Amino acid sequence: MLNVHNLSISFQGDDLFKNISYRIGSKDRIGLIGKNGAGKSTMLKILSNEMEGDTGEIATDKDLKIGFLKQDIDFEEGRTVLEETYEAFIDIKIIEKKIENINDKLSNSKDTESKQYYQLMVDLQDLQDKFEIIGGYSYEGKTEKILTGLGFKSSEFNKQTTTLSGGWRMRIELAKLLLQDNDILLLDEPTNHLDIDSIIWFESFLKNYAGAVLIVSHDKMFLDNVTKRTIEISFGKIYDYKKPYSEYLILREEMREQQLATQKNQEKEIQNTEKLINKFRAKASKASMAQSLIKKLDRMDRVQVDKEDNSVMNVHFPISVNPGKVIFEIKDLSKNYDKLEVLDSVNLILLRNSKIAFVGQNGQGKTTLAKIINSEISYNGSLKIGHNVQIGYFAQNQADYLDDNKTVLQTMEDSATEKNRSKVRDILGSFLFRGSEVDKYVKVLSGGERNRLALAKLLLLPFNVLIMDEPTNHLDIKSKNVLKEALKRFEGTLILISHDRDFLQGLSEMVYEFKDKNIKEYIGDIDYYLEKRNIGDIREIERKKEVISPKKMDKDSYKKMKKKKSLSNKIKKIETDIIELEEAIKKNNLDLEQNPSEYDEKFFEEYQLRKNTLALSISKWEDLQKQLEKL
Repeated sequence: MLNVHNLSISFQGDDLFKNISYRIGSKDRIGLIGKNGAGKSTMLKILSNEMEGDTGEIATDKDLKIGFLKQDIDFEEGRTVLEETYEAFIDIKIIEKKIENINDKLSNSKDTESKQYYQLMVDLQDLQDKFEIIGGYSYEGKTEKILTGLGFKSSEFNKQTTTLSGGWRMRIELAKLLLQDNDILLLDEPTNHLDIDSIIWFESFLKNYAGAVLIVSHDKMFLDNVTKRTIEISFGKIYDYKKPYSEYLILREEMREQQLATQKNQEKEIQNTEKLINKFRAKASKASMAQSLIKKLDRMDRVQVDKEDNSVMNVHFPISVNPGKVIFEIKDLSKNYDKLEVLDSVNLILLRNSKIAFVGQNGQGKTTLAKIINSEISYNGSLKIGHNVQIGYFAQNQADYLDDNKTVLQTMEDSATEKNRSKVRDILGSFLFRGSEVDKYVKVLSGGERNRLALAKLLLLPFNVLIMDEPTNHLDIKSKNVLKEALKRFEGTLILISHDRDFLQGLSEMVYEFKDKNIKEYIGDIDYYLEKRNIGDIREIERKKEVISPKKMDKDSYKKMKKKKSLSNKIKKIETDIIELEEAIKKNNLDLEQNPSEYDEKFFEEYQLRKNTLALSISKWEDLQKQLEKL
């Protein structure tokens, strides 16, 4: 469907990727991963023809339709949510307008026997037939269904888009993409502005999508639930495996270990060969043998071990001073935006060292309450801030407050005080801005690099209460893991607003759900909350559905279910065998490496038998898996 061949692109003399090739098939579900600045968004822009590579080519099927969800969007003012979403159906809207014009002419025509009237009737019939074929009679219902899935209420369909936040506008843009018949969807951080409910709906939609999907995302759970293939961009190369993200990481590590072991064995062989060469060179009668060995070394393909980028942030959030026992006391707090009531008579007491997650659909007041606590917006009711409380606040769009025309170093120095100015370069280094990178202008930074800089700025301020609103947006997965570990070690009070289920796991001891202008408390972590709300992993929910007895099934369905169960059991048995064989072969390899001369012919026969059996088992597993997928 789409073939990338020898694609290269560089910026300021540095290669983002060089001579890379891969193919996107008709129903591929691909996660495109890599560190911030590796070139993921650039890759999507090249595939969508928004940019051109320096060299290489991209070949596609004729009339291939590509939909691209990017981070920056423009909306035309004056449209409602529905009107803007209907822009996905350009062809339908054109025909709809033509039908409307013909109907106007027919209703105003006085001579119903004329040739002109007859021709109008013929044209109307042609247009109506075409209108039906391209989905003209169903597009409105489909639009409302998609918008509802993405979190819009029917009462919001006629809102002006100009009244919506950037996150809600992004949802409209996503809805438009999902409504078009694109052959390939290119999605750049699609979950950044979605709440947990909408993400789960979106996962289900993508699993059943007819076309191919290429996703840039730093949401590990989302990638694991949706994708079946992973392409990583690292040091200008790509690594492409038919595995979801978590399985890919394990496979990559295993392959790298194999490369290291093979390289070690090859180095031993090279050393032994070089010793023989030096020995034979000294004897005239052995000179020809020495030359043969030299040629052997020249012809040898040297094993290359894949580079591994282990550079990660080094983050520590120290508390400034110990606050009093009560951090905040909120009584009868309400907040309106003109006629829109967001919070109504909220009562809340937060104690020192609490670890809290704010969750709920967008627009329910999570960010609003965070801004109220941070004294950014007005409200009705009472909010008392406790003794010695110092707040560090990371806004959802914190990176947008950075000045594009300043360098990374200037950004930090301008925010520093006399006490911590000398630590600026150390802080930048811990956030991976080292050497000449501190002289980069903010405007050339990727989304993840901007977020890292915004986090670095946060450390220049004293705080013992940390409020973070969607801190993981644009951060690569390694950086997210480092941030998570730093927050686990944070000894102060933590309030997290996030839709990232994997990130929230282990970080909160209490969950506050924002819904219908109020807050409901769940004393437990995010997994406890999801279990109580029954909106956890879609696959888990499916497993909890009522088991249908054979009596309620038709004969074919029952046979199908029995066959599925039989195949699943066979697959599990083979998987166990494969694991045992791999362990045995791994042990044999280690024994051979340590004492190669100690083993007899029988050992090598058994060793080869295990390898052959493993290959047959893997082949059989693949056949059974295909049979199960067909069912």
